[in-house]
Amino acid sequence: MHDSEYNPRQVVEILSEALPYIQRFSGKTVVIKYGGNAMTEDNLIHSFARDVVLLKEVGLNPIVVHGGGPQIGQLLERLNIESRFVDGMRVTDSETMDVVEMVLGGLVNKSIVNLINGAGGKAIGLTGKDNAQIRARKLSVQRKRADMTASEIIDIGHVGEVEHISTDLIEMLSEADYIPVLAPIGVDAAGHSYNINADLVAGRVAEALGAEKLMLLTNVAGLMNQQGEVMTGLTTEQVDQLIEDGVIYGGMLPKIRCALEAVKNGVNSSVIVDGRVEHAILLEIFTRSGVGTLITDQTGTASN
Repeated sequence: MHDSEYNPRQVVEILSEALPYIQRFSGKTVVIKYGGNAMTEDNLIHSFARDVVLLKEVGLNPIVVHGGGPQIGQLLERLNIESRFVDGMRVTDSETMDVVEMVLGGLVNKSIVNLINGAGGKAIGLTGKDNAQIRARKLSVQRKRADMTASEIIDIGHVGEVEHISTDLIEMLSEADYIPVLAPIGVDAAGHSYNINADLVAGRVAEALGAEKLMLLTNVAGLMNQQGEVMTGLTTEQVDQLIEDGVIYGGMLPKIRCALEAVKNGVNSSVIVDGRVEHAILLEIFTRSGVGTLITDQTGTASN
């Protein structure tokens, strides 16, 4: 910022507005699902890292769960391994699972850790296999075609769903002032690895930790009404009704369901955050207006 643009009064007003929220969230856990544009655009990547470090510095306990679908696709393409999808989920055979583990548990995870450390934080990278934090089971997809009288069960390989989350390692690291960065790879009782949707993992981690807030970064402004306006301050009952009425559909539906289930299972609030906005995390937590769709179990709740 140039000296001519520097406005001390404006800075003081911003800090003053943030203070009550800093006090309110001090000591609380915030689980952040990181992905989409925020993970691929340089300005958003660096603002994300700075935001997470600032949260930790002012007394919150951020936990990062990340995806990496585009990065997985790019490496599979370079290795001439075909990508196939069923109902939006990557069919993951043993060869593809090796690539998923390399990308999520290695390249992407350590890149995020490096960014947060570079911004002054103390990040530690983990996968759900470490200490068997994410116990998984194989996910089978049932699909019925028009020419079939019964549903077929489709085997999509090493794609899993969460059976159990163990939080002792995450909590130990967080209490020691580290920022855990978790890749959504689970393991079953036999030691088999599974690729799990990062939104689902973030939701289940938030539930297991009894988090104050679940934040799902996405590539849209939030949940829109029929007039194209972002809806926020929704209760779980209102969201259930919007799903029943067909207002929420398509690609937004699984993300909203994830946010909804987290609140129903003890997380104080969930928010679909516009990850295309610089410093979206800080804007959502520390300002009155926020930058997304907030879901709580209470009526009359403020925007964040």
